[in-house]
Amino acid sequence: MRSFWKQLIVLFAAMPATALAFQPLITDDTGTQGEGGNQIEAAYNRSSDKAPGGRTITHEVPLVYTRGITDALDMYVGGTRMKIAPDAPAATESGWSNPVIGAKWRFYDDAASKLSFALKPEVSMGVSDSKEARGLGIGKTSYGLGLLMTQETGFGAFLANLQVDRANYADDTLNAGARRTQYRLSVAPVWDVAEGWKLALDTGAMTNPDRAAKDWMGYVELGAIYSPSKDLDFALGVIRNNRDGDAQTTQITMGVTWRFR
Repeated sequence: MRSFWKQLIVLFAAMPATALAFQPLITDDTGTQGEGGNQIEAAYNRSSDKAPGGRTITHEVPLVYTRGITDALDMYVGGTRMKIAPDAPAATESGWSNPVIGAKWRFYDDAASKLSFALKPEVSMGVSDSKEARGLGIGKTSYGLGLLMTQETGFGAFLANLQVDRANYADDTLNAGARRTQYRLSVAPVWDVAEGWKLALDTGAMTNPDRAAKDWMGYVELGAIYSPSKDLDFALGVIRNNRDGDAQTTQITMGVTWRFR
């Protein structure tokens, strides 16, 4: 049972970290690097998961490299180093989580209306059975697909995502209570508040991975982005997930994004 709850914590804590999206937000935009462009993203996430049975602190360091294949198509690879520290006497676990490979394809871009749409498929490679049992990832290859929208506005931009993910556990007995297919619908207005500064409010609803809990849970995030140049961003965000009853997860995320050719 303890390993099952670790799995749930992994799913909550890793929510914005898999491909880092538009740091520090969970909701991604349709922007790409352009042909020959490169991007490196790094972040540190600290999550506190509180439930009636205790508290678990999860630390994550996700890294993602993105390459622009065409002006409208990116490919990326990434991985996350994790440390899960539950209340004593449970053991602390650490190691690399599922490596990922994915793409972002902007298939619609109307310059006149400043509206664009993109698809974002992602494949997550499985980890070992022992890592899955320790809460460090999912044992079999899993996958996801996102539909992204960006509407540029007078104040900045308005983002919206519809995401579906499939988690394929190696140990069906251990994870019998987990919901394999999960959905997320989210929106995020982003304001240009000063030169080099953006503020964002990211909110959404997503499927609860615990079948025994409510079908849906919500989250809200406040984020800030500082760009001292067009190729460098620093990001800070605070995320609160409301799950079921007294269970809550609060995450602080800090990241840096560097673009180059």
